[in-house]
Amino acid sequence: MSRSAHPAGPRHADVLTEGHYAAPPADLNVLDEKVWARTVSRNDDGVVAVGGIEVTRLAEEFGTPAYFLDESDFRARCRAWADAFGRDADVFYAGKAFLSRAVVRWLREEGLNLDVCSGGELTTALGAGMPAERIAFHGNNKTVAEIERAIEAGVGRIVLDSFQEIVRVSHVAQRLGKRQRVQIRVTVGVEAHTHEFIATAHEDQKFGIALAGGEAAEAVRRTLALDGLELIGIHSHIGSQIFDMAGFEVSARRVVQLLAEVRDEHGIELPEIDLGGGLGIAYTSDDDPREPHEIAKALSDIVTRECEAAGLATPRISVEPGRAIVGPTAFTLYEVGTLKHLEGLRTYVSVDGGMSDNIRTALYDAEYSVALVSRRSDAEPMLVRVVGKHCESGDIVVKDAFLPSDLAPGDLIAVPATGAYCRSMASNYNHALRPPVVAVRDGEARVIVRRETEEDLLRLDVG
Repeated sequence: MSRSAHPAGPRHADVLTEGHYAAPPADLNVLDEKVWARTVSRNDDGVVAVGGIEVTRLAEEFGTPAYFLDESDFRARCRAWADAFGRDADVFYAGKAFLSRAVVRWLREEGLNLDVCSGGELTTALGAGMPAERIAFHGNNKTVAEIERAIEAGVGRIVLDSFQEIVRVSHVAQRLGKRQRVQIRVTVGVEAHTHEFIATAHEDQKFGIALAGGEAAEAVRRTLALDGLELIGIHSHIGSQIFDMAGFEVSARRVVQLLAEVRDEHGIELPEIDLGGGLGIAYTSDDDPREPHEIAKALSDIVTRECEAAGLATPRISVEPGRAIVGPTAFTLYEVGTLKHLEGLRTYVSVDGGMSDNIRTALYDAEYSVALVSRRSDAEPMLVRVVGKHCESGDIVVKDAFLPSDLAPGDLIAVPATGAYCRSMASNYNHALRPPVVAVRDGEARVIVRRETEEDLLRLDVG
């Protein structure tokens, strides 16, 4: 390690640079509807409510930190995606964003399919009544046991991620006397405009089989040669939190070129193309995400145009929104514990959660918004960094934001757009207890994932 490198990383103790920060908003009490769930509002007393219930009441009943999910918003977004793509396409909710048995039931009722990428997600999906034929099974290293469970259950498709997996899935299917529908995941060499760790279509990463060098074409040959597999299409996923459609255009063009090669070599036209997910949401007011109908039209136009140019029939399109559905529907509610004013720098606001309930800021340098939600304040804005209670310098929830200068211990603050990945990636670091997920709808609130207890921690510690 370099002597000049700090063990906390290159962002440790970074300081203000002149002109780096935008001016504070004109009114800190205004909630940007792009960032917050649809039923969130601030009442005349200045208290924020979701689904008709004030956060002060929610905090009393369920404690903090806690994730509060707007069920009406979630269902509306499911319908918007289903309506945008219509009957000639398939929408698979990406379960990795957030999955629970309640969510599976909502998806089933709203007509969406489900994408899973582990045995645990598959068990949750099946246990909550999702029809197996509406499930797609992903993953770059599926175990034999997971593959067996998926094939026995009758999942609608397994996405093959490597040459070894082609053989593995075929052997299991043949042993079980089944013929499994599969897609091949390819990496198309597109560098998505996103964080390095969530850009998934350039060659130097763990997912998929590269188009370059004929690798993907060879994967098609091997798949078609095995009796246990029915190849139904090609899968591509170029990354996450993407706003620019240009990457999808390049990806679709290269996937269609592969479809044309398959037709020319094998005399068949594969009927499906899955363009993955990764469409971005608004974490701050600066983000400008597209609506589902805009995305559907853009992707349909791209695929149709490329197929016409290649002389192919247009295949059935699949997409996999996860974050785009659940991300905006939830916020995390915290109680302020301490404040530390650093003259000329910022104020550190410590809350009762942290990186154990939202690792994304530390992991991806993700940006979030934050608001005082338990009361109205007309105090001057102050630049803050919202941090957690963990023994880690990188325990940051919101790196830079503005809150009222009269903020005090005991106030409730909320971070919006935390529906995706926050609970899914939550941990027990410092033996923290993972927060509950509470669904709110039409004046009623119910726990759909309960808060962990110390007994839960000790139950696993067999000592």
